[in-house]
Amino acid sequence: MGISRDSWHKRRSTGGRMSQLRKKRKFELGRPASNTKLGPKRVHTVRTRGGNTKYRALRLDTGNFSWGSEATSRKTRIIDVVYNASNNELVRTKTLVKSCIVQIDATPFRQWYEAHYAAPLGRKKNIKLTETEEAVLKKVRSKKTMKKYVQRQKTKQVEQSLEDQFSTGRVLAKIASRPGSTGRCDGYVLEGKELEFYARKMKTRKGK
Repeated sequence: MGISRDSWHKRRSTGGRMSQLRKKRKFELGRPASNTKLGPKRVHTVRTRGGNTKYRALRLDTGNFSWGSEATSRKTRIIDVVYNASNNELVRTKTLVKSCIVQIDATPFRQWYEAHYAAPLGRKKNIKLTETEEAVLKKVRSKKTMKKYVQRQKTKQVEQSLEDQFSTGRVLAKIASRPGSTGRCDGYVLEGKELEFYARKMKTRKGK
């Protein structure tokens, strides 16, 4: 038995059986799930109806993630799968699907933030910075340039829960693309009410 996406093999809402009017058709086919895992990139192409192509990601470890409140995107490393609303098994097996919650490397976003605002982000006190990090923060700038940075610093605002994540070097993000269809694992950094919601969900799931 192949995977079928037709409806005539199902029962009616009243419980009666549908009579089979025809055999299976090519346009009713379904394919096995890709079950994209966390690992070095491996993408297969699948020919689909109309000569189109799907990109079946079998393994991925990077993706483009956007930071909505700062309106910037960076390519970063996916570290771990931490929550999936549909199935705990997908967390255990580190399966990447749309809308699952992952931990990503915060370094590219921190580097952008510190270069853009000339201010530290998620830095713990009494921890020595590397020479390159100090060079970015303590760079000697002209008065005109410094004026621009001071203006930017007036509007900078990162919520405490997100800053705490930056201090650990990992931030929570949600996958918005479909790895099994597009061959990409893109998404966005969780903030605000959405971050609170998923933090609460993860806490209750750990408690069980």
